[in-house]
Amino acid sequence: MHLAKGIEFRAVAVMGCDDEVIPLKARIESVTDDSDLEEVYGTERHLLYVACTRARDFLLITAADPASELLDDLEM
Repeated sequence: MHLAKGIEFRAVAVMGCDDEVIPLKARIESVTDDSDLEEVYGTERHLLYVACTRARDFLLITAADPASELLDDLEM
């Protein structure tokens, strides 16, 4: 997702936005400090936003149930 920053596409598919994938469960479990946890969530939220805003005309987001809680932060 980070590599897409600054690029625009006619259509974008952001797939696998499942809970425990975004943010990655292993990354969350490795955090030992609350401020680091906030940074992880902030970074993941930012990357998801960047990926989704690369779409000029069409955006498809897929997720299994339960979907990532970070999808609630997107206003599209």
